[in-house]
Order: sequence, then C-alpha cells, then structure tokens
Amino acid sequence: MTTMDPLLPVLAGLVVDAVWFLDSCGDDEVNPDSAVTIAEGVAGTLHALPADQLARFLDALADLAAAEPNPARRTYLESFPFSCGLVEDQPG
Repeated sequence: MTTMDPLLPVLAGLVVDAVWFLDSCGDDEVNPDSAVTIAEGVAGTLHALPADQLARFLDALADLAAAEPNPARRTYLESFPFSCGLVEDQPG
C-alpha cells in the first residue's frame, strides 16, 4: 500500500473549495459563463488524470469528507466526484 503524499489532501481540498465557490457565488461576484468555463476546465483536467492518480485524488476526497465537521462542505466533498463526472454513481 502506498502512502499518500501529505500535500494531496490539501490540494484536493483547495480544488473542491474553488469549484464550490464558483458554484455558490452570485452573478455579481463572478460572471456565470466564466464560472462554468473554469469549473468545466477543472473537471476536464481531473478526468484526464491517469487512473492511479485519479484514484488517489478520489481517496483524498473521501478522507477529507470523512473528517469534515461542516455538514455542507462534507456533502459537497462527497458529491464532487459525481458532479464532475469522475464517477458514475451518485453518493447516497
């Protein structure tokens, strides 16, 4: 079993938080078309990861969700892989 790089959960959390911000901000904060373009770019980049790297990213998200005390962020972390098209099954 490989040990996860301690930087991976930090970066995974930042990616999710950036997309969450884009998903939740108002039109007066970020242009909606720009928000969609950026979120789609993030999803496309993650989708293009080699299978082993994607698996580590998904493991990091699962670990972050399991440890997350904020229910809203935990739900977003859990749903992120499905909403980005990284997995086929929706959580819960």
